[in-house]
Amino acid sequence: MGENGIKLDIGEALRYLGVKEDPEGTMARAVETEADKLVRALRPRYVYRLFPVGQGRSGVVLQGSGVTLPGSLAGRMLAQCDQAALLACTLGARFETMLRAAQARDMARAVILDACGSALVEACCDGLEREIASRYPGRYLTDRFSPGYGDLPLETQDAICTALDAERRLGVQVRSSHLMNPSKSVTAVIGLADAPQPARVRGCAYCSLAGSCSIREGGKSCAD
Repeated sequence: MGENGIKLDIGEALRYLGVKEDPEGTMARAVETEADKLVRALRPRYVYRLFPVGQGRSGVVLQGSGVTLPGSLAGRMLAQCDQAALLACTLGARFETMLRAAQARDMARAVILDACGSALVEACCDGLEREIASRYPGRYLTDRFSPGYGDLPLETQDAICTALDAERRLGVQVRSSHLMNPSKSVTAVIGLADAPQPARVRGCAYCSLAGSCSIREGGKSCAD
């Protein structure tokens, strides 16, 4: 647990590294070392806003946000929701500086650091999800889903970042490729409803990496 209260999941970092077996715990110890440094050095930042959910010709409309979520995934996820939260989390530019320094000195360490960064920004999103749940008691949250999952286009990140004023508030910019800078940044959508919501995106079928995932090549998934 870092001073910022965010706990980095060592197992998730190992999955990002593609480590299938670690009987002597060598990789786990290396990851723990880098993870500890990372959570002490960084203060992940985030922002979120809630918007009413409506239906438009091109997909689910988050009213007042300028965001339309096309495709069947968003339709299924938000079918029972009257509100949705847009969120963005980032590790910031300091992580990029740390990663470049590691790449210049020790590429093996840099690879571990990169995996830890991915796990840390996801942990930040998990913490934000818990914050939303605690702030709106009696409401039920859908699974968190992001541009690039299923048939939700990656370019949706542009509109989400604009709606959240992410560049001014977090220093996050969206490139022409629709990827974000700093690289360890995530946007996502969470629906809020008055009834319990089923898990819908806890599986490979919805992941944008399904066709090239090293974890799946080993016969496993992120849920294992």
